[in-house]
Amino acid sequence: MGTRRNFIEKLTVSAIGLPLITNPSNLFAASEEPYQGRILKVAIMGLGSYGTRVAEAMKDCKKAKLVGVISGTPSKIVDWQAKYGIPEKNCYNYEDFDAIKDNPDIDAVYVITPNGLHCEQTKRVAKAGKHVICEKPMGINAKEGQEMVDACKTANVKLLIGYRMHYEPKTVEVIRMRQEGEFGQPKFFQGQSGFVIGDPTQWRLNKELAGGGAMMDIGIYSINGARYMLGEEPIWVTAQETKTDPVKFKEGVDETIQFQMGFPSGAVANCLSTYAMNNLDRFYMTGSDGYVEMRPSTGYGPIKGRTHKGELNQPHITHQTLQMDGMAELIFEGKQPIVPVNGEEGVKDMKIIDAIFKAVKTDGKVTLA
Repeated sequence: MGTRRNFIEKLTVSAIGLPLITNPSNLFAASEEPYQGRILKVAIMGLGSYGTRVAEAMKDCKKAKLVGVISGTPSKIVDWQAKYGIPEKNCYNYEDFDAIKDNPDIDAVYVITPNGLHCEQTKRVAKAGKHVICEKPMGINAKEGQEMVDACKTANVKLLIGYRMHYEPKTVEVIRMRQEGEFGQPKFFQGQSGFVIGDPTQWRLNKELAGGGAMMDIGIYSINGARYMLGEEPIWVTAQETKTDPVKFKEGVDETIQFQMGFPSGAVANCLSTYAMNNLDRFYMTGSDGYVEMRPSTGYGPIKGRTHKGELNQPHITHQTLQMDGMAELIFEGKQPIVPVNGEEGVKDMKIIDAIFKAVKTDGKVTLA
């Protein structure tokens, strides 16, 4: 910052007589002003690798702060206390976290546990009167998702889903372009989401905890991406499953699924979800007047992409930092992102996943209500 300021000050001196910059420090005043508004005080439930990623990202948040933890592993709680300065009174385990009801230091809980635990944990957090941020997928099926929405409405708390891409600058720009008609009529979307998964004993390959396999973890990105890139909700799906390793990918745990979606306008989507192939993180959408390709499209960043108008050059900012600040604005100020991140949005994705699994079993076209 100092170097940049010196440069501008020198420029001002050399351009004396030109009343363009009378006080160069004013150029930086807005960005340097500390945030004075309300801070969203968050407890993270589930201190695994993604919980750690969110915690690290929140160090740079202006409107959200990590203040508490909930974990079933006492040693992790101790480590997080030391690392993030979390007081003992804001630390809970899975048995006693209902006591957050009486803790005014916590506004919201970010649920980052295995998918199969989300529904019950969300209900308990809501009953304790705290806002819920739940990592996606929000549950293991649409029924659970709707129960979560209903529980939070009954408790009069917000339910938000961890759709970090809805805050990512290049993604937001593409959605803006589509909304303003710069691609013309969207016609076709292709989503490729996958990687080779490692440890066969991890919870993501456990049907009870994960609710499935690659589709629940990575395929949901192509589902959600198709919806925000095309700007419509699908009315039918078809799907085909391929399984090359039935030992690693047991019954009910999908390895690779190709799926197709049809939309009211006639637009179609063709997508791939897999735990068996690398180098798959690509979105492509073409319309009557233009196109966009993003690769990587949903990784932690930086996202890269280009349209018929040229390269996307929006800055890379840690997705979870933007997400948590954005969710603080939503909870306290009612400021909505360009695409919703509420529980209803999560249920829409879960209904599509349910339909895809049904299409795999029936080998037919499944109509969406």
